Amino acid sequence: MSSPTRRTVLRGLALAAAATAVPLPAFASSLAPAGYVPPLRQMRGMWIASVVNINWPSKTGLTADQQKAEYLAWLDLAQARKLNAVFVQIRPTADAFWPSPFEPWSQYLTGTQGQDPGYDPLAFLVEETHKRGLAFHAWFNPYRVSMQPDPAKLHPDHPGRKHPDWVIPYGGKLYYNPGMPEVRAFVQDAMMDAVTRYDIDGLHFDDYFYPVNTAAFDDSAAFAQHGQGFPDLAAWRRNNVDLLVQEMQQRVRRAKPEIAWGISPSGIWRNKATDPLGSETSGGQSYDSLHADTRGWVKKGWLDYIAPQIYWYIGQSNADYAKLIPWWSAVAAGTGTQLWIGQAAYKAGAAGQPAEWFRPSELTDHLALNRNHPEVGGDIWYNANDVREDRLGSVSTTVTDHYTRPALGPLLPRLADGHAPRRPVLASAHRGNGGTELHIVATGRDTPFQYAIYRLDRPARSEDFADARNLVAVVPAGRHARWTDPAGAKGAYYYVTAVDRANRQSPPSQGRRVHW
Repeated sequence: MSSPTRRTVLRGLALAAAATAVPLPAFASSLAPAGYVPPLRQMRGMWIASVVNINWPSKTGLTADQQKAEYLAWLDLAQARKLNAVFVQIRPTADAFWPSPFEPWSQYLTGTQGQDPGYDPLAFLVEETHKRGLAFHAWFNPYRVSMQPDPAKLHPDHPGRKHPDWVIPYGGKLYYNPGMPEVRAFVQDAMMDAVTRYDIDGLHFDDYFYPVNTAAFDDSAAFAQHGQGFPDLAAWRRNNVDLLVQEMQQRVRRAKPEIAWGISPSGIWRNKATDPLGSETSGGQSYDSLHADTRGWVKKGWLDYIAPQIYWYIGQSNADYAKLIPWWSAVAAGTGTQLWIGQAAYKAGAAGQPAEWFRPSELTDHLALNRNHPEVGGDIWYNANDVREDRLGSVSTTVTDHYTRPALGPLLPRLADGHAPRRPVLASAHRGNGGTELHIVATGRDTPFQYAIYRLDRPARSEDFADARNLVAVVPAGRHARWTDPAGAKGAYYYVTAVDRANRQSPPSQGRRVHW
């Protein structure tokens, strides 16, 4: 994903530490600022990268059971950090983490492209993620074909071998040519195969479209064939990416209208010195260097969410976090496009970073600043290794400061009026050895995805369910579910709502008061 540091990582620096569970600091609620109301809904995600085995699998050649154990440890970490979603890279280089009829098995599973890993990783990932009550967003890279430059090293059945005219070598890598309509249709087909066959919650792109600084990217033949009517090469390239984004929205809406479709672009659209609509920055511009009109996509309503990678510290001279958040908030305001922020956990306390990234409070200060901008609906952390390593305690400090209550996932505005689940029955609430034990029963034909549990010291009013002040847990649902509140006390009132996969919430159950 974006920034020179991150691109260096993706050129081959694989952080291959085994993804085993680590001891995590106890979660303790901090005092929120006066007047702060914890939101009922908030994106709390992390990226789990597979390219060059950055996160998962930690290395090639692991057995299926070892790969599964590693992934379960990442889910343990997500829950320990109070997250509610994971963004898992399942098509890193025109390959697949599922048995795809379009592209070969990924080499990052077994070490050999095209080799069957002995199980269906994507089916496993989705099922286990949902068992935890977490959302699974499938992360795709649309055009990158290989992290090396030799087409002959691709699997013999790889589409890039069958259609060598589709592939352009550039910068030590191989790319599909975004300017060829048949390529654009093919990569959509390859990604939609996963969307239609698996029970994913979102389709996600990162910031890679055209490679950076594409002066030597030889797409002149495609431009000659398809570029009529455009003033220059850059405008034609930008239109190619626009078509991909617009067409993906259309295809996702037709196939799975209740999943989220979004992109995590580089954090700078254009600098104000280049364009008066741009941000007060002087960094790389995605509009120009990647041919990605990220602001335009939001304004045209082509995305459910945008998650700009604002990987800079507060006060940075060329790209100030404190200036980019209000800029992106203004872009998203009134559009219906959700705004989530990509956070650079990988920079906090990392060797070679500026001194500002050694402030233990840098990341928690980011989320504190976000609170002043209601358009910001949450954050996604890059990457899972850094969320686990927690250098300087910066991630756990942020969790303690800002994730003081659980949160439901975001509700897309276009789905808000859909059919909510039926309210559950809170069959019982009584004191046990470990706290207050609740028994919850589903009432509708469809089993909910989650139950949201609220605790009050008095009978509830309707407004008590509008935010998270009284929300004590969000748990995976079932026809019958049991949950114990270790902090429950005699006299407390409990209510439960059912939540579906689109994060629509039912009316609350009848209340139960704990009498003993």
